[in-house]
Amino acid sequence: MWDVAGGGSTDWKRWRLRPGRRVHLGRFPPDDTSAYRGRKGNAEADLEKLREELDRLQELLYADRRYSILIVLQGMDTAGKDGVIRHVFEGVNPQGVQVASFKVPTPEELDHDFLWRVHSHTPARGHIAIFNRSHYEDVLAVRVHRTVPRRVWEGRYRLINEFERGLSEEGTTLLKFFLHVDPAEQRRRLLERLDDPRKRWKFSPSDLHERQFWPRYMAAYGEMLERTTTAWAPWWIIPSDHKWFRNWLVSRALVEALESLDLRYPKGTRIPDAVRKALAR
Repeated sequence: MWDVAGGGSTDWKRWRLRPGRRVHLGRFPPDDTSAYRGRKGNAEADLEKLREELDRLQELLYADRRYSILIVLQGMDTAGKDGVIRHVFEGVNPQGVQVASFKVPTPEELDHDFLWRVHSHTPARGHIAIFNRSHYEDVLAVRVHRTVPRRVWEGRYRLINEFERGLSEEGTTLLKFFLHVDPAEQRRRLLERLDDPRKRWKFSPSDLHERQFWPRYMAAYGEMLERTTTAWAPWWIIPSDHKWFRNWLVSRALVEALESLDLRYPKGTRIPDAVRKALAR
């Protein structure tokens, strides 16, 4: 069991939602670092230990081949979905990790049910799959921009919960992270992209367009978090104004989830003495 050193000893699980809990995002400060009392250095040192443990556990998951992990990352633009993928999974074996990014649906995808494009990207046994945005866009963006009727996106909550329950019952652990960022911090990050030639390629005029709908998105996220937090697939609200804290908290949740599985190396077949002798020559 990984043991936190230095900071981080506060009840870090308070950011994990419980089924049936009412969600008021205003009560979850995006700049919260209370688990470390703002001590960035301690968190970064612990993050290195978590990376080492994640590397070990991911190899064990891959060898065991009985379970899988699905990580869902949702958040407003600049919340840090790419950053989590880059920093949390630094050093793990890429053979056992896959990333799927879900953008505006293609015409072919729109001709199918909304979960069709997602299901084929769920993880095989022994693997970790990361969704950079996900099936949740179909109760978020479509609601905010009113591209489908209310009865359609409301019905999708039930379908999502059933879909995720099926994955869970087949051996997939679901970790869903809402990366919570303040609009002022988003503005700062967007300006940083404009000012830094190395980051300018990340900027899109659509980022500014979506900012106009911030209140609508927060209402949509709040209801989504309430209605799709289940015993088998709870949401975490991750304070994301401080990247170092965001990365530590996601890593901590992931390592704990892997530790909770009954992971073990498969028993090797008996090696005949003749093979041992041949290798010893």
